[in-house]
Amino acid sequence: MKNDQRPELCLRFLGWQCRVRQYAVRRQAGRPPEGARASVRLGGEAAGQINTVMYKLDPERITAEFRFMVQKSNDPRAVYENALGLLGEHYYQVPAEFDDRITALFSLDSDLAGRLLAAERCTLDFCQGAQEFTLTCAVRGCEPGSAEYEATYWHNHLFNPNLPGRVRVVLFETDWDRSGSNG
Repeated sequence: MKNDQRPELCLRFLGWQCRVRQYAVRRQAGRPPEGARASVRLGGEAAGQINTVMYKLDPERITAEFRFMVQKSNDPRAVYENALGLLGEHYYQVPAEFDDRITALFSLDSDLAGRLLAAERCTLDFCQGAQEFTLTCAVRGCEPGSAEYEATYWHNHLFNPNLPGRVRVVLFETDWDRSGSNG
């Protein structure tokens, strides 16, 4: 969806997510913030929690940079520190640069990923402090090599040097007309 066509709720969510994530990178050593962790509901029932990834509308350049950072060093600490620098400086500065779809990474044998993909729809509840968003989403898997898969994989690899070569990436596309927030 083009920036000028995005619903107001979408723009508020992206702005909030960028603020929450940038704060975490700068003040919490990059640990996933509470607001980036969604509670998943399938058919109205609690199904678990997931850490989500935001990716840029045109992710190829930054994904290549993430990949290069991981592959150029054998020192996981150096990769981690470089990632904090990159993400803390400017990555989250412009919410309009982000796709309004989000992703999550799972192991290949993840029960929750399988249930999400089978259901094809879910609700994601995001909450941090007094702010809450409830997103009704369509769910689909991302193929290895797709822009969404690669962006998610290499973003996660910056912080997890033990990430296996094969994972499952799930994409969540929000139905903004059926979603809401408390503010």
